[in-house]
Amino acid sequence: MRSPHDVIIKPLVTEKAVNLAQEQNKYTFYVDRKANKMEIKNAIEELFDVKVTAVNTMTVRGKKRRMGRFEGLTPMRKKAIVSLDMDDTIDIFDELFS
Repeated sequence: MRSPHDVIIKPLVTEKAVNLAQEQNKYTFYVDRKANKMEIKNAIEELFDVKVTAVNTMTVRGKKRRMGRFEGLTPMRKKAIVSLDMDDTIDIFDELFS
């Protein structure tokens, strides 16, 4: 079994993600592309000591980028939107936008 720090890469802090966190108690993270929903759920519960009710995942394709005449892609990523129990919150997001 992998470490929770290997599964969760970083929290995603955008305007939409912050609104989801404040209004619907859903938090967004970039996760390892090979991680499944159960690994994500266990990692979030272990790292932040909260109760996870649902996990939705999506793979985000890389965007085309150019450097002069050369063209490439940004790396593909995997996002997870984690729904928490109504009594729980994650302090990282609360400290950023309070």
